[in-house]
Amino acid sequence: MDRSARLHLVGRISYYVGWLALLCGGLLQVNIARALFTSIDLTKRNMFELSVASFVICMASEVRALASNEKELPSAVKRQAVA
Repeated sequence: MDRSARLHLVGRISYYVGWLALLCGGLLQVNIARALFTSIDLTKRNMFELSVASFVICMASEVRALASNEKELPSAVKRQAVA
């Protein structure tokens, strides 16, 4: 597994973790499963912060993967793309 594939994998995993945290925060907001979340000491703010952090990690991983892909391209391909 090369570096770009690992970065895409991290981006994909953090993307889904972010959506899962938003979904759990939404359930907590509408008082569904409130006892479960309070028993493990999670609040709406914690869920929101987790989702934001996950989406930031996702975006950073994807941008880094795209940047590393551009660096690996041969110079002839870059010249053709510019032309």
